[in-house]
Amino acid sequence: MSTQTIELSQPIPLVVSPKSAYLMCSPRLYDVTYVINPWMTDNLHATSRQRALAQWQRLYNALEEIAEIQLIDPQPGSPDMVFTANAGLERDGIVVLSHFFHPERQAEEPYFKQWFQLFGYAVIEVPRETPFEGEGDALFSAAGSRLWAGYGMRTAKESHRYLERAWNVETVSLHLVDPRFYHLDTCFAPLSNGYVMYYPVAFDAVSIAQIENFYPSHKRIIVSEADATRFACNAINIDRTVLINNVSRELSERLNAVGFKVVSLDLSEFLKAGGAAKCLVMKLSKSNPNLAG
Repeated sequence: MSTQTIELSQPIPLVVSPKSAYLMCSPRLYDVTYVINPWMTDNLHATSRQRALAQWQRLYNALEEIAEIQLIDPQPGSPDMVFTANAGLERDGIVVLSHFFHPERQAEEPYFKQWFQLFGYAVIEVPRETPFEGEGDALFSAAGSRLWAGYGMRTAKESHRYLERAWNVETVSLHLVDPRFYHLDTCFAPLSNGYVMYYPVAFDAVSIAQIENFYPSHKRIIVSEADATRFACNAINIDRTVLINNVSRELSERLNAVGFKVVSLDLSEFLKAGGAAKCLVMKLSKSNPNLAG
């Protein structure tokens, strides 16, 4: 497994405090070779690997300005491995590994497990019959006091109790109801300073009420359908910096108005598979001594 750094070009000045850490995987073998979400339907073998590599590199360059990056090597037969957010959920050196709902992605699991074991994480696995798709469907609030966990498309609600036990954290289940937003991180983004960005249409009424009971109205950033389908909520937020696929000027201005610096990136090749910025990274704990910078 490689943790080799990649040469930077044209660094972007960003607003951030001490560095976070993320896991990424090169799109060297990326392609849309099957259909497991609506975005893939008309995009079989329609991606450009050259453009995907260039777009991923720009994300890498921007992220490395504000975070430590670890790499896992892509593997033949796992074209979606580039979406490392789905590998598992990690906090404080403990990782709950994913068991993918679709057989097409299950070949990724042993490679991610090996990587986490190699770097000294305590590994927890949910039962095979209980699908769980990692950080794609489980997001800590910015303060870390609550874990938001999605279910209904890929992840089974029963998996949430394993997450709650792993970190002894309040875990709130959110029911996803729109097939376009098959993972929680495609329609919901907890942001720093108590903000949240989300697309209400993706949730049932009970879930919307849970979100709105937690976040006061002035802290809620509701995205339009046009921005939601550009995967606006699939954003990487570190302190006051938000790395995001190209979205509307209105949304960028709204984020700027409440103190965020927006870094817009063209991630159109990854939208063809149903992913964007957040799907391409998995957050790691700097508290793991094996990841010390």
